[in-house]
Amino acid sequence: MALPLRNEAPGTARPSRPAPNAASEAAPDLAEKALAVHRRLCPVYGCPIPYFHALDPVSELVSSLLSHRTRNADSGRAFKRLRALFPDWEAVIAAPTPEIEAAIAGVTWPELKAPRIQAVLAAVAERAGSLDLGFLAGMEVEAARAWLQAIPGIGPKTSAAVLSFSTLRMPALPVDSHHHRVAQRLGLIGPKVDVGPAHPILRAQLPADWSAQDLYDNHEVLMLHGQKVCHFRNPACTRCVLADICPSARTG
Repeated sequence: MALPLRNEAPGTARPSRPAPNAASEAAPDLAEKALAVHRRLCPVYGCPIPYFHALDPVSELVSSLLSHRTRNADSGRAFKRLRALFPDWEAVIAAPTPEIEAAIAGVTWPELKAPRIQAVLAAVAERAGSLDLGFLAGMEVEAARAWLQAIPGIGPKTSAAVLSFSTLRMPALPVDSHHHRVAQRLGLIGPKVDVGPAHPILRAQLPADWSAQDLYDNHEVLMLHGQKVCHFRNPACTRCVLADICPSARTG
């Protein structure tokens, strides 16, 4: 069930189109604010933050696809069930799709994610020559992300997650819905900037020489702040350490 993609060598990346509203350099005031946010949140959430996964890149890819709009506990259980039921990812590709759907039934939209996971894995195997993404470590971050995003079903968040969260430990910045919400309320991105286009904007606001750990910490502290304080509904602004620099803060 391989996707109809042209054959390419593993190190060949298709050029990616620049995201709308993305800038190669951040405005100085926004870069300064992004650093201030990072420096305030790190003591609250305990930087450096330990990585929560030590998965190989292909396994991290599957984990990321499962996690979309799904609680971590539910996607984690689905991932473990896949690993328990199938000996390797090749077996997942070859399995009847209803079996994959049943195995991941605890996630949101299993009927969509099951065929997508199979198609993405098949496309990786076709383009890379095997189910091994270790070669991405030898590429620049943006080239590696472009290689991944050339596969239908892999977007900016997933490509960044594979590079950052997996054993590749590359300096990429994932942006999830919590991270995005906090950044938007702080004014780091505009009110109409969606999650995908937010990736290059938020990355450009941080130092170019930041390590993988630095960028991972930045993602984690903003995500945790969104989960624990800057809620989707009823944000706890009165106990927020960023309230004085947040244009959206409710002080009453």
